[in-house]
Amino acid sequence: MKLFTTPLRAALLCAATALTLPHTVLAQDFSGETIEWTIPFGVGGGTDVWARFFAPQLSQTLPGQPNVVVLNVPGGGSITGANQFANRATSDGLSILGTSASTQYPAILGDPRVRYDYADWTAILASPTGGVVYADPKYGVTGPEGLDTLKAEEIRFASQGATALEMPVLLALKMMGLNIRPVFGMESRGAGRLAFERGEAGIDFQTSSAYLNSVAPLVDSGKAVPLFAMGVVDAEGNVSRDPSFPDMPTFVEFYTEAMGSAPEGEAFEAWKALMIAGYSLQKMVVLPKDAPAEVIASYTEAARQIVEAPDFRERAGEEIGVYDQLVGEEADAALQVALTVDPAIREFLTTWLSEDYGVRF
Repeated sequence: MKLFTTPLRAALLCAATALTLPHTVLAQDFSGETIEWTIPFGVGGGTDVWARFFAPQLSQTLPGQPNVVVLNVPGGGSITGANQFANRATSDGLSILGTSASTQYPAILGDPRVRYDYADWTAILASPTGGVVYADPKYGVTGPEGLDTLKAEEIRFASQGATALEMPVLLALKMMGLNIRPVFGMESRGAGRLAFERGEAGIDFQTSSAYLNSVAPLVDSGKAVPLFAMGVVDAEGNVSRDPSFPDMPTFVEFYTEAMGSAPEGEAFEAWKALMIAGYSLQKMVVLPKDAPAEVIASYTEAARQIVEAPDFRERAGEEIGVYDQLVGEEADAALQVALTVDPAIREFLTTWLSEDYGVRF
C-alpha cells in the first residue's frame, strides 16, 4: 500500500529531478569517525525504536563504516533536542537529527519555543508511520459499541504535550466526546506507555514501531485492548487501513460505527491535515542544509542501500511497520509538501489548543 498517491509521488519525483546534482559527486569517507544521531525523545518511544533500527544499518552502509551513536535528548516534546541540534550541529556529516511529528507540529503552528527552522535542514530519509490507540481492559471496552462506557469515565492520557505527535489523537478523542484528562510532560511516548502500564493512565497511543515492539506483548497478555489504528491519509484526504494493522479499524471506521455517521466538519479536516503533515512523513533523518554535496550524496546512497535491501521490508515489518520509505531528493521534496498547511486549518488548531489546553502562540 502506498502512502502517497500516484499524482503526488509523480510531482515529488519531478521536484526531486529538478534538485538532482548535474554532475557525479564523490562520496565522503567516514572511516574512523563517530556520527552523533540526536533523537529528541527519551529511550523506548517510537522514534527511539526507529533510530535504533536504522543506526547499525547506517553504520554498515556509509563509506568507511563509522560508528553511529544515538544520543537521546528529551524535553519539550522534542523541541529541546531539536533546538540543541539547530544550535550545535556541524555540517561535516557527523551530526544528524531524527525528527517526528512532535518536531513538525510546533514548527507548523508557530510555537514560540521553537528555535529551529526546517528550511535549514535537508531530509535524507523519510519514514511514514501509523499508530494505535488502546485502552485499559478494566473498562471492558473492545470496540466502537463500548464508546458510551468510555464517555462515562474521566480517562487520563499521559502525553508529551498538546502540540506533540499526540495532537491528532487528542483531536480524535475530543471528536468522539470522550472526557480525556491529559497529563502533559512525558519525555517520550515510551514514558507515556510506562505510565499506562503502571495504571496511571487509562488510554494510550503509540506509533507503529513502539506498538509492535512494546504494546503487542501487552495485548497478548491481556493488559491492553486495541481500539483503533489512526489509519493512512493520502494527499486527497482519503483514509484507508494501515498496512501494518490491516485487521484493525481506522479512526474513521471506529467513529462511524460508534457515532452512527462519518466524521465531518472543521475538526475532521484539521485531523486529516495533521495526519498528512505528521504521519505521512513522520520520522526523518535530516542534515544541515549547508553540508557539502559529497556528504549529502553519501547519506543518500547509504539510505538507498538500506531500504532497497531484499530483506528490508520483512525486517522493517517486524520492527517499524510496513511502509514505503522515501530517500534523498524525494524525501526532501515531500517534506516541503507536508509542512504546507492551510491557514484556516492552522487557525482552527491554534484556537482549539489555546482554549482547551492554554497553549500560547
